[in-house]
Amino acid sequence: VHEWYMEQYGAAWLAKFPYFPLVLAMVDAADNLSIQVHPTDEAAQELEGEPFGKNESWYFLCPPESGYIYHGSLVDSAEEVKRLLAVRDVDSAVRHLPVKKGDYVFVPSGTLHAMTAGSMVYEIEENAEYTYRLYDFDRVDADGNKRPLHTREALRSLQFNTNEKPKHYEGGVIRERLYETELIPSLNDHENTADTWECITILDEDANVSLEGNNLRFGMTLLLAPQERISLNIGLSMSARVIL
Repeated sequence: VHEWYMEQYGAAWLAKFPYFPLVLAMVDAADNLSIQVHPTDEAAQELEGEPFGKNESWYFLCPPESGYIYHGSLVDSAEEVKRLLAVRDVDSAVRHLPVKKGDYVFVPSGTLHAMTAGSMVYEIEENAEYTYRLYDFDRVDADGNKRPLHTREALRSLQFNTNEKPKHYEGGVIRERLYETELIPSLNDHENTADTWECITILDEDANVSLEGNNLRFGMTLLLAPQERISLNIGLSMSARVIL
């Protein structure tokens, strides 16, 4: 966060957030990502001594080449997941979830998941550090080494009752545990009318405007304090507001 911003808003920020509770990212998946799981609150407390696990959301700017992502388990036991992945039978272990451009997918903690090749995703995460890799398609690095797996932690974290479906996002507010999102088709004069901080990420690929000497482009995020106002002329954007 810029120094002048903290000088103006730092006291109010620190009074509410000991650390910023969200992580925002643009993910461009050139290949299938690893099959992984984030811990639930209970698993995070047991495995890491941390109070919270991680939920996250994906908004698809480009759909995967296959037309689906990995999301959820097709079996109902950790041992069966482990057995199927040990024999590389990913498609019997992990559910295929069809997605298309403009879809929003919620990934609850404890859910087996992975983006697949070709996905371009705006990702909103709760700011919890831990991700447990369960299967990595036997990939190796330049030295022939596989990336480490976190099998024990992943199997302990698994939940088997997740059955999320994509929502085609055309408007309105979607509220999750620590954040709410709102798709903004055209960002012009905008005021943060909430009593919390608002992150606005530019999803317009052609955006190139100046704000106080900074060139704003695709993938950049603006942080607005409560009642802060901006005047821009940008197309598609998404707001992520902190709920605390």
